[in-house]
Amino acid sequence: MKFKKPAVLKVIKQLDVIIEKIKVEESKQEATLEGVAKQYRKSAQNLLHYNVLRTFDLREIQKHLKNWGLTRFSNDEAHIMASLQSTRYVLANLIGKDKGKSLKKTWSIKKGKRMLAKHTKELLGYRSKGRRVRIMVTQPNTAANDYDMVYQMIKQGMNCARINCAHDTPEVWEGIIKNVKEASKKLGKNVKIAMDLSGPKIRTGKMAPGPKIRKFKPERDVTGNIIKPSEILLVSSITPSSPINSLPISQEALRLLKKDDEFQFIDSRKKIRKLKIIDVSFTHVTSHCYDTSYIGTGCVLKCQNRTFKDVIIGDLPPVEQSIVLRKDDTLIITREDILGQPAIIDEDGALTKPGIISCQLPEVFDYIKSGEKILFDDGKIEGVIMEANETKFIVKITLAKDTGSNLKAYKGMNFPDTKLAISGLTKKDKMDLHFVAKHADIINFSFVNSPEDVKELYQELEKLNTLDKMDIILKIETKYAFNNLVSILLEAMKMQQVGVMIARGDLAVETGWDNIDNIQQEILAICGAAHIPVIWATQVLESLAKKGLPSRSEITDATTALKAECVMLNKGPYINEAIHLLHVILSKMEVSQDKKETMLSKMDVLTA
Repeated sequence: MKFKKPAVLKVIKQLDVIIEKIKVEESKQEATLEGVAKQYRKSAQNLLHYNVLRTFDLREIQKHLKNWGLTRFSNDEAHIMASLQSTRYVLANLIGKDKGKSLKKTWSIKKGKRMLAKHTKELLGYRSKGRRVRIMVTQPNTAANDYDMVYQMIKQGMNCARINCAHDTPEVWEGIIKNVKEASKKLGKNVKIAMDLSGPKIRTGKMAPGPKIRKFKPERDVTGNIIKPSEILLVSSITPSSPINSLPISQEALRLLKKDDEFQFIDSRKKIRKLKIIDVSFTHVTSHCYDTSYIGTGCVLKCQNRTFKDVIIGDLPPVEQSIVLRKDDTLIITREDILGQPAIIDEDGALTKPGIISCQLPEVFDYIKSGEKILFDDGKIEGVIMEANETKFIVKITLAKDTGSNLKAYKGMNFPDTKLAISGLTKKDKMDLHFVAKHADIINFSFVNSPEDVKELYQELEKLNTLDKMDIILKIETKYAFNNLVSILLEAMKMQQVGVMIARGDLAVETGWDNIDNIQQEILAICGAAHIPVIWATQVLESLAKKGLPSRSEITDATTALKAECVMLNKGPYINEAIHLLHVILSKMEVSQDKKETMLSKMDVLTA
């Protein structure tokens, strides 16, 4: 291979500039490095090196290095100075300029990889046999009482059990932890317990209750003929677990109804409808209706085939209301804790009064400005803030379904353009910390946006005398957290073991779906430079866990997770199948993938 000396000299000069700038920055940050925990000192130093490296445009250097068959630094974040100096050493010797500089005092490439492996083991425990990447699984509340389900999770390959403090109660959490520990002991495993602090979730407030009514619609074919009538269950009372097709009637009427009884009624639209009794059991009566019907509380059923007193439909739960939003509609978000109301539309379909709904986190009103973007329900609805003050803001909808998108109560709100100076710890979080510090191995810290958030968490742990006992996973879910990631890590590395969770769903909403892949890769690289383990989260094998069948894109996504140190699965009725498949995929693929690097094993030949 022919090396042109001027080109090589140019690259050496550029590398010298980078190396010198790194040394200057390291000198400036001496106090910061001194403040980092001893086990992270070299990692923090390498993180600073990487941060400096990324202030340069390396593309021209990379093209030259590629042509010469040398490293291009794209996978070298764990050992920046070693890669820079090694590359310079090789180039200098190739053209006989000098013997290159000694590498004896450099943090070696091998040590960088070993440090990440060490930190991963200390945070997430021992790896499963034949698999480097750990598996974290969100626990459903049924795990508190279903020991066998938890046992199977661990048997299939779960390394870390995640409990979300946003749901359930300490009694449920304790039941889950008890089952995890008992099953772990029986299987000879050491499964870590990670608990999520809820964080300040920004959601829409309550909606005013809708009418107490239920709709029943028969199934028809393309010609309009009925294939299957609507089935209506008559019961003595309605509970939250009752089927949605239930209607309450008196116990006396329920006892006296007979098969083939026929009733006529007038529904809420003043339509005359009929209902026929098909089956009678001890707990309920099954009936059929052959026309679309809207049946509400107080509806009167009149018997047509025998003498029988009128049957009155009892109290139904109100319909959950929503605000239907279309492009260019106006929506009012209010600080006042009021019941939301749908928009009022005139006979011509024009908006006469906009919908209104409250925001559950009133602090946001102190930071919002006109012209900023707002997203609802995981980005399904988008808008721009037209006016804003301390009591309300007015939104113009810029993205919604053509037929209208439904905004319901308790749906997420994101403000990607707004710098919300809101603490990552809520009053609830501080209360939950008492339980978490006592029972968990790891705290998953939600809504961390700045080093100050990390300081606040450490202060709370210090009050509980657990600062030196708890490990932390920082959930990166906003663009401000991403922008501040280096300083957040340097603050977090002052204490115990640290990890980072890429909350891909929230990040995608905050930063845009077109940016999420690049941001994921950047977070992986920054954490790789700090030798910090990464948890790959949100919707991994989601269809399999919830529906029992994975999509092809989910399989590809699961293999991409090999770039991280841990993959998180969400709960679902088929979670054990998802754990098993993920274990198989990761175990097989790790032979040919080491973090971001493709490892070229002998190519397999598929047999017929």
